[in-house]
Amino acid sequence: MPSLLSLYRKILFGRKPGWDQQPLPNIYVQAPNVVLSKEKIRQYAAVCGFEYDGVVLPPTYLYVWAFRLHAMIFTHKAVTFPLLGMLHLKNSISVFRPVRADEILTIQCELSTSRTTDAGLEFELVSKVLVGEELVWQALSTYLYRIGSTGRRARPPKASEMAWENVQQWRLTDDLGRRYAKASGDYNLIHLHPLLSKRFGFERVLAHGMWSKARALSQLMIFIGERPFQVDVEFKLPVFMPSEVTFAFESIENGKRFEMRDVKGRRPHLQGSITYL
Repeated sequence: MPSLLSLYRKILFGRKPGWDQQPLPNIYVQAPNVVLSKEKIRQYAAVCGFEYDGVVLPPTYLYVWAFRLHAMIFTHKAVTFPLLGMLHLKNSISVFRPVRADEILTIQCELSTSRTTDAGLEFELVSKVLVGEELVWQALSTYLYRIGSTGRRARPPKASEMAWENVQQWRLTDDLGRRYAKASGDYNLIHLHPLLSKRFGFERVLAHGMWSKARALSQLMIFIGERPFQVDVEFKLPVFMPSEVTFAFESIENGKRFEMRDVKGRRPHLQGSITYL
């Protein structure tokens, strides 16, 4: 597997001219014979709130490995726009069976589709994890490269109508980004330190969106157990650190619905659902 540190040097400090108005090509990357580190899994489980028994992976952990292949695609010469112009809009993960920490994996990633929207160029990356010939895990990530501006100010997203009861409150410390980076290998500078995030236009450090998804899912594993499931999220408002956020969930047909909101419970940072397969 490639090193994210070396890829981030290309992504953050390399020069790309911007979108050339052409559809993105199909790009496919595969890494066979991937062996995981149990120590890194423990670190990841701890920072995201999962109970790790030393055997079964936290369901979102494989995404940090798939993202290495995403980063390889982002550095491809056919992708002519910079990473800092992109937003991670949505992420869906399907777990077809529990994956063990000692299994040898094949990880695949494909840039599958792209389309122009009012907001810019939207495209999807499909990631798959196989054990032998068996598909055990799959993810769909939807990204947006913003192009221009309509001149209209976007309205802030609203919380859903879900019952906001039994609310948990979480305190996010300013070192969360560094702890998540150490566990995941994802050293994106905007998540590490205020001085670094300011260089890229952010006044404070941002929490990683996939940390938010993992932290939310960790609270719902008691309902999932070992059955197959799909967890879908939409990333709404960024989470700055240090800060406090709130989290709640409710039952829906064949699953759960959940949100992470601001401390007052008014604006959503993350909206998602779990569906049993």
